[in-house]
This record gives sequence, structure tokens and C-alpha cells, in this order.
Amino acid sequence: MARKAKPKERPTAPRTEAPGRSLAWVQGLACGALVAMAPGFAVLGGVLGAPSWVALALDRAAGRPVLRSVALCNAAACVAPVRAFWAGGHGLDAAWAVVGGPLVLALAWGAGAAGWALAEVCPLGVRLVLEAAAAARAVRLRARRAAVAKEWALQD
Repeated sequence: MARKAKPKERPTAPRTEAPGRSLAWVQGLACGALVAMAPGFAVLGGVLGAPSWVALALDRAAGRPVLRSVALCNAAACVAPVRAFWAGGHGLDAAWAVVGGPLVLALAWGAGAAGWALAEVCPLGVRLVLEAAAAARAVRLRARRAAVAKEWALQD
């Protein structure tokens, strides 16, 4: 039986850019366009979304769980201010009026902080629940083993 020869693979040139780096300029271009065409919305997103921007800069974990939690909670708190901005005009004066509201900034940043706390506390809570369930199952299994050993008169 003759073996077929595998085709030789061409060596690939090493990448000179970091992964995802090629889109960085596109993202910068999009941010610049947003600032140029809708400066009020850019101010609103920058100020109210500050906790999300900080989490984006600091979270390096795989899947970015802290960023996801912070951004979700932060975005949920930003819905009403964005609607008020949209209804009140689309200029910088409307954006600063919305951001200058007494509870708007506190609510948006507090929601981001709650998302961060949720991302930090939830894994601990899940671990405690799973450990308690495992301990309860171990107790039930030991009791069942003792009952079977007593029924069969087994020696330990």
C-alpha cells in the first residue's frame, strides 16, 4: 500500500500587527465622525458612559465579564437621559442640560458601579451555592451509605 505524500505547506510570513489593530483606525475615524456630526450626542455618551469607558480600559480578562456587566447596567441607566436629549433638541446645550440634571449623572455612574459590584460578587455567590449543594449531597450520600452498610452488615 503506497502512502500519498502530503503537499508541502508554505511558510507564512509573521504578522507585524497585533490582532485587532487594523480596525483601531476605523474605530477612531468613527469616533471622530461622531464628534464632528453630533457633538451633543458624543458629550452625552462620553460623560454618562464614563464607567463603561473605564471598564473597557481596565478589564483584560477573557470575554471581559466586568465590562459586559458595567456596560449593560450603565446603558440601562442612560436610556431616559438619551430620550430627554433627543426630545429636547440635539445640540450641545441640550446635552449639557441633560448631563447637568441633579440625578442623571449619579444614576448613570451608580448603575455602572452596581454592574461592577455585580460582576465581582456574583461569582462568589454562585460558588457558595454550589459548595453548599455539594456538601448537602455529600451528607445525603454518607447517610445512604451508612443505611446500606447497616442493612448488609458490612464492615468499614
